[in-house]
Amino acid sequence: MNGYINFTEELMEPTKILGNLYFAGTKPASTHLIDTGDGLIMLDTGYQHSLFIVIDNIYRLGLNPHAIRYILLTHGHIDHFGAARSLRELTGAKIALGREDRDYANGKLDLSYAKELGMVFAETFEPDILLSDGDEITLGNTTVRAVSTPGHTPGAMSYFFDVHDGQKTFRAGLHGGMGINTLCREFLDAYGLPYSLREDFKRSMKRLQEEHVDIFLGNHMQHNHTEEKAARIKNGETYAFVDPEEWYAYNSWCIENLNHMMDGENKK
Repeated sequence: MNGYINFTEELMEPTKILGNLYFAGTKPASTHLIDTGDGLIMLDTGYQHSLFIVIDNIYRLGLNPHAIRYILLTHGHIDHFGAARSLRELTGAKIALGREDRDYANGKLDLSYAKELGMVFAETFEPDILLSDGDEITLGNTTVRAVSTPGHTPGAMSYFFDVHDGQKTFRAGLHGGMGINTLCREFLDAYGLPYSLREDFKRSMKRLQEEHVDIFLGNHMQHNHTEEKAARIKNGETYAFVDPEEWYAYNSWCIENLNHMMDGENKK
């Protein structure tokens, strides 16, 4: 980034996805909120430098950032947990992260992906809650189940919970980490990481295919076409984010994408 950030390129209109589920993030990194009736659960924080945008979006949604009680992080990269420490200091919320990514957060391992993005991860922190597979966090009317989905990082966590709109209940799923950028030969070799993470990734995707998901949430908006669906909601399509086929299809594509990259490496 060379020290220059064009914030206008990060702006994204906040959106009520459905019922008690909201998008409050930016174009580079998604942030979701669940209004549990007894406080807010935040899913990923985005970058530290974009925190002011997220906070403004929360207010624009008619919510109060000081009501955030839990911050659930999908994995230990700067674009997803960069603002976690600042938000905890602002709100008193508890930060939850997959156990295996703890040292990504506290800085013991230089694997936050900040260097690759031309950044410095200065807001290191210790998580309050270290999540393991199957752990649940309950607040108000919502229980979020954490499912270990290693690959993109060893501690990547996917999250599942119910969304209520007063008439119907839908199952939402947030993917823990879909990118293969950390699974390429160059990255693995640079940090001495095991190639077995690739097989972990494939197993994670196949496991997630077994989950029923009505509302697919991506940790980047291009994964689930957040901007396009938000526009459809604005045009009166209430259930624009509801698509029971999308989750399975994207997980299948993730496996194909990794296999394609590996085939390309083997031909070099």
